[in-house]
Amino acid sequence: MSTMSYEQDDSNPQKEAEITAQKELILKQLLSPEARLRLNNVRMVKSDLAALVENYLIGMASQGKIQSQITDEQLKQILMSVQQPKRDFKINRR
Repeated sequence: MSTMSYEQDDSNPQKEAEITAQKELILKQLLSPEARLRLNNVRMVKSDLAALVENYLIGMASQGKIQSQITDEQLKQILMSVQQPKRDFKINRR
């Protein structure tokens, strides 16, 4: 049994690299250069948010709901809608 799991571990990084390359190719087609730059910047700060948006965009494209390239403004709106609203705390000093 241990040999089977060992074989799976060997192919796993290669599959991850393939999946990442496919994602990048799809996103390159879906996003304008400015939007791609913004998403890369978001990935540096909040990688989980970037992954969520990437999966959302790829899902929408696979369903045929994206007809044209996503602009920077459209990506901003998507990022704002996906992010959880920040909570404002009001401190009253006495």
